[in-house]
Amino acid sequence: MDNTTLIQSLNKELELELPEKISFEEIKKELSSIINNLIQSDFQRLVFLLYRIDVNETKLKKLLKEHPEENAGNIITELIIERQQQKIKSRQQFNQQDENISDDEKW
Repeated sequence: MDNTTLIQSLNKELELELPEKISFEEIKKELSSIINNLIQSDFQRLVFLLYRIDVNETKLKKLLKEHPEENAGNIITELIIERQQQKIKSRQQFNQQDENISDDEKW
């Protein structure tokens, strides 16, 4: 998957302004910094964003509990990126299926 699609998705879902041309590692670093800032300054907004993105709450709690020494922002970032990649893949598969349907069969 190309970073551009991921960046566009993150910018839209999280209302960010990540540059279009950054590496995957830079995406993770930038997003982790934003998440850590939200943990410290606006936890309610973070909770809202995680809900809106549809990050698995059970998985998040489990990972945070299993890795208390790890930076919570990094853990949350990984889950956000994972979820966004799932959504992108889903959309691409749906669009491919939609292309294979004749115009007569479409609503």
